[in-house]
Amino acid sequence: MHEASIAQALLETILSEAKKQKGKPIAAKVSCGAFSGVNDEALRFAFEAISDRTICKNLKLSIEQKPIKAKCKENGHIYVFDLHKPRCPKCKCEDFELLPDEPLLLEEITFEEK
Repeated sequence: MHEASIAQALLETILSEAKKQKGKPIAAKVSCGAFSGVNDEALRFAFEAISDRTICKNLKLSIEQKPIKAKCKENGHIYVFDLHKPRCPKCKCEDFELLPDEPLLLEEITFEEK
């Protein structure tokens, strides 16, 4: 379960930023690509478990799974790839390349208002 190590890295980053901002974090937004293998529930569970005795206790963690994208080799159109309909939506061509997966990013941290 690599979610535990991801949760640990997120917690360390959020705690570091909380110290800089001198604030209490109440929410954080994470995004990751579809191929990352991140299980939303497992990541939330791991984060809740390790943040229980920190300033991040009860932090609302939102996770956005970014879709797989493809590029049509015929016309260069970039589109959300659908395994069941792998054709380009513009020209119906089946010659495409999958684009690199989106990285796991901590996009936003919201702090309690003073």
